[in-house]
Amino acid sequence: MRQSMILRALLLIVAGLGAGFLPASAKEQPFTHYQIGALSAPTPGPVSGGLLLMGGGDRNNDSMKWFFAKAGHGHIVVLRASQGPEIGEEFFKIGGVASVETFVFFNRSAATNHKILASLKKADGIFIAGGDQSRYVRFWKGTPVAAILDAHVAAGKPLGGTSAGLAMLGERLYGAMDNGSITSPEALAAPFGPANTIERDFLHLSLLKGVVTDTHFKERDRLGRLFAFLTKAQADGATMLGLGVDESAALAVEPDGSGRIYATAADGGAWLVDGAGLRNLNPRGPLTAPQIRVTGIGEGSIVHLPDGTVENPTFVHSYAAADGKISQIPPLQ
Repeated sequence: MRQSMILRALLLIVAGLGAGFLPASAKEQPFTHYQIGALSAPTPGPVSGGLLLMGGGDRNNDSMKWFFAKAGHGHIVVLRASQGPEIGEEFFKIGGVASVETFVFFNRSAATNHKILASLKKADGIFIAGGDQSRYVRFWKGTPVAAILDAHVAAGKPLGGTSAGLAMLGERLYGAMDNGSITSPEALAAPFGPANTIERDFLHLSLLKGVVTDTHFKERDRLGRLFAFLTKAQADGATMLGLGVDESAALAVEPDGSGRIYATAADGGAWLVDGAGLRNLNPRGPLTAPQIRVTGIGEGSIVHLPDGTVENPTFVHSYAAADGKISQIPPLQ
């Protein structure tokens, strides 16, 4: 019995050191840390800026190779708030990177940990995994982690995000702060309601200024909720764009703001919603708006951010919302 207790204590100590601290108990552990590859190896190539905006689901390998090239085939840091080292292992298997570190956050205190901050500052590329974006807001907003993410992009280094890791990149965002995930019917029924939790002043990325993002878009029928996100996000009179990315797509945005689709399915793409038709609406009751312009972005398209012009769109549709339901309508001439 005594030997097993000693062995258990030693295992806790080793786990604590691997996570960057010695926890009093497993429940108090603020983060875990995983690494693969040679952290001390030089970065092989030049590093340049860019954003990889992934809708969730399976990752397109060509889009990841684009991201790794932007990071100079060097050192990637993955941030997440659930699960473990799976994405880092996947990236290393794809190849073309010197190392991948993964930090899994369990609370806000990890956002001031010197080990995490040092790795983020040295990273050639940072990738934010999926999960629950409310954890990212609670753990990172107003912390050194958020400041470093802003500085990383401003310094001309690439940033990627998938699912929740994309959902929190826009200037304003749906935070899911009630620990739910609002559906389109729910959001359309009460766009100004408490379940539509819009956050601001989190990240400040110039290419996503004035943009609200959403993910798993076509697959989870999220056009209606993006309309609601924009409606509430613009309640102070701002004019914004909505950008929804399908699970089967990734939007790779160059430093000049030009973005192209990498798709894992022929119909994978992104949706750009003009928020002009969703301003100054009735703050009570379901969504009602006479004209909302939506533009499709496909593999042959080029979108320019943050202004939102699209070359060779896959479609340009107009929608109307009435009493919380949306329908496609003929465009205005």
